[in-house]
Amino acid sequence: MNLLTPPTGWHPTGGYSGRERRPRVVALGGGHGLAATLGALRHVTTALTAVVTVADDGGSSGRLRQELGVLPPGDLRMALSALCDESDWGHTWRDVLQHRFSSGGSLDGHAVGNLLIATVWELLGDQVSGLDLIGQLLGAKGRVLPMAAVPLDIEADVVHGSGEFAHRALVRGQSRVAVTAGRVERVRLIPGEPPAHPEAVAAVMEADWVILGPGSWYTSVMPHLLVPELAEALHTTSARIGLTLNLSAQLGETSGFSAADHLRSLHDLAPDLHLDVVVADPTAVEDIDDLATCAATAGAQLLLRQVSEGDGTARHDTLRLAGAYRDAFEQFLGDVGERSG
Repeated sequence: MNLLTPPTGWHPTGGYSGRERRPRVVALGGGHGLAATLGALRHVTTALTAVVTVADDGGSSGRLRQELGVLPPGDLRMALSALCDESDWGHTWRDVLQHRFSSGGSLDGHAVGNLLIATVWELLGDQVSGLDLIGQLLGAKGRVLPMAAVPLDIEADVVHGSGEFAHRALVRGQSRVAVTAGRVERVRLIPGEPPAHPEAVAAVMEADWVILGPGSWYTSVMPHLLVPELAEALHTTSARIGLTLNLSAQLGETSGFSAADHLRSLHDLAPDLHLDVVVADPTAVEDIDDLATCAATAGAQLLLRQVSEGDGTARHDTLRLAGAYRDAFEQFLGDVGERSG
């Protein structure tokens, strides 16, 4: 295969036809966290769908949603790039999508992929068809869908200080919530009950496994549970649900959070959500017993695996994370295969 020969056999219902490896997996999230998940899952299955947050309001994405009224394309672009074909063709088009202009003019900071996605949306008049077309260009090993059919804003109640000096503030916008100096208590979406994208809901209902996380906890992971139709699908699907914990707290958004605190915050938002497995790196767990208790409260087994790169950074290793998912999918934990409740 060379740069002039595109991959063949791709179809928009799940990547490549032919010898598919099951299970059918849906990954929920956004940004670098979702990209890490997709990079690992593509080693485990070919039946892969990403359902992506659409609340970004900063940078190139924010400018395009404000000027054109489109969904913010940045997180969708990153997910598509993570699924590109492992060929010169796929890598070249991935690099094209990820390229950013640097200039003194109006194109400065824009990612080519964001402009391309906005272009095909305008030409085709359909969000999913446009993403499928870009996926075909990349030879993507999977499909990318927006979680909602309209652009969203994130609003957070944030506590600054502690004790008698504590005060609350309202922070609006994903880009601002992600770097807030206070402690996020809860988040909301604007509009309050946004329409889920029908194909995203269908993907969750038809999945064998759904994976949440890692990623920005309040702005990429938990928003999926704030879209009513998508939340309903997550609560009623027959799919098993896995949660991948972050390797560290995020400065601003989850400063001071332990691994168990991440899980507690998810349980506070969706107390009836049943999890089957929680994947965590033992080096990122302060109190294993506390985390195991929180996992058990959600109905899940705790799967401790080294999934970090091991170089002191908070980055997931693609193959190690793939191995952890494979262990879960193959029922390595025994009673993970016997869903309780």
